[in-house]
Formats: sequence, structure tokens, C-alpha cells
Amino acid sequence: MYAAIVYHDWNPENGTICMSAASESKRWLTREVLHTMHAYVFDFARLAVLQTSENHTTMRRIAKAYGYRETLIPDFRADGEAEAVLTLHKRDWLASRFNRRQGNGQK
Repeated sequence: MYAAIVYHDWNPENGTICMSAASESKRWLTREVLHTMHAYVFDFARLAVLQTSENHTTMRRIAKAYGYRETLIPDFRADGEAEAVLTLHKRDWLASRFNRRQGNGQK
């Protein structure tokens, strides 16, 4: 199994960074992986941004459960296919039930 997370379009002045992820399996996106990828982002940014197709319902469902807010941009991907732009602010992540250090019980 392989998986990758790419951090891109970092804007230090605004405190934003985009994340893209891909894998051959759905099993890689564990609670520990989610915590680690966000802990990295929020060490130096205030806002995480994910972009995906409106048709990627699994990723959109996970992101919304995690606290991301979604905006759909019609026809951004293709005619009739919207882009889902999902954002998570650091304060929301810090307050999230998912923000728990793995293995030591700390929040």
C-alpha cells in the first residue's frame, strides 16, 4: 500500500496552506494519520485547505466530520462538475474531538 500527502501553496503572510492526498487504499487515513497531518499544518499555519471534486464523496464526508467547512464552486473541475473547497481553522481543530495525541491520552 502507498499513500502520500503533499503540502502546497503555503502562504505564510496569511497563515494558510493547502493539502492534497492520494492512496491506492481507503485504509491509510487512520485517526493517527489525520492527527499527524494536521498537527504538522497547525504548527505554522492557521488555516488548512483541501480541494477535491464534488464527486469525491468519501473525502468530503471525512473532512466535514473532522470539522472542515465546505464551499462548492460550480463548473470549476469541468462542465457540470463542481470543486469542493474545504477549510479547517486552527481554533476548530484545537477544539475538535479528533485532536488527540495518539498513544498518550493528551488533547
